[in-house]
Amino acid sequence: MIKYDEFGPEKILSVYNPKSGMKGFVVIDNTKLGPGKGGIRMTPDVTEVEVSRLARAMTWKCALADLPFGGAKSGIVANSKELSPEKKEEIVKHFSEALKVVCPELYVAAPDINIAEKEMEWFSKANGNNKSCTGKPASMGGLPHELGSTGFGVFHATKVAAEHAKIELKNASVAIEGFGNVGWFAAKFLSEEGAKLVAVSDSKGVIFNEQGIDFNELDKIKKETGSVVNYKPGEQADNILDVKADILITAAIPDLIKGEDVDKLSFKLIVAGSNIPMTAETEELCHKKGILVVPDFVANAGGVISSYVEYIEGNEKDMFKMVEEKITKNTKQVLEDAKSKDIPPRESAMEIAKERIRGK
Repeated sequence: MIKYDEFGPEKILSVYNPKSGMKGFVVIDNTKLGPGKGGIRMTPDVTEVEVSRLARAMTWKCALADLPFGGAKSGIVANSKELSPEKKEEIVKHFSEALKVVCPELYVAAPDINIAEKEMEWFSKANGNNKSCTGKPASMGGLPHELGSTGFGVFHATKVAAEHAKIELKNASVAIEGFGNVGWFAAKFLSEEGAKLVAVSDSKGVIFNEQGIDFNELDKIKKETGSVVNYKPGEQADNILDVKADILITAAIPDLIKGEDVDKLSFKLIVAGSNIPMTAETEELCHKKGILVVPDFVANAGGVISSYVEYIEGNEKDMFKMVEEKITKNTKQVLEDAKSKDIPPRESAMEIAKERIRGK
């Protein structure tokens, strides 16, 4: 069941095209700060309820990032793996054409599950407006995800939080959960800053070396063998949460940390580069234990900031500058406010996001 409150959702559009069988919907949660921003996911079981929750998360993320965007999300009900490229293109184009009534004035689309830059090219052209979506190919003025905007933002959130927690980032021990786009860039920038990688995980397992892991060698091993666990010297660990380190960067799966895990955690700082690595209740338990947690919609907003730079037709240099400035400023504001009120940073971040929306 979709929940309604003072923030939204403002509009829910269900669309269907009998020719292609395209079935989809868009939830525009809130447009007080600007057009709703959010990706399109294509899965056979996507629901309006799921999309409405994701749209609300985008409302908070865009407000906290201090962007002139609201929150939105959309879904296309289809099994991408069973579609031919031609059929997928037809469905995406029909979906885009159906959304001309809201794009880009009320909704700006982006990639999400099973939707990438090629689909965004189809979407933009079918919609007839280049501002109808971000995540387009570089040839259309897009800023590719491969530039590492999210991981770069996570790095800057970590810098601010480490200073706040009185952790000297140079030589601080860091564990990184996930070595995909976000974790790879976070590891790269943190290593260059002088932090000591002691553990890194991927889908095959965890590699640990308390003396430090060389990022460039790890990158080489991952590319050559397919997994970080083959890095040497090092030993494999069962669970990255068991590792002793000053800082944990989450950059992969949701619900990584459960409430029952908190007692055994040795980290002083956790920076959520992934979405929903723990519940708000688990963050509260971390707060009570003295572990500083930078919430996901504060730390990993680099991606949506990059989307905004693309939206205003900025370049790669503009993007990195804005990600650094906004993530640094917003992380400082959240952590200082949380400290003054002795509340978890998530509570502070939510208060700030709501104030920005109500202020319009």
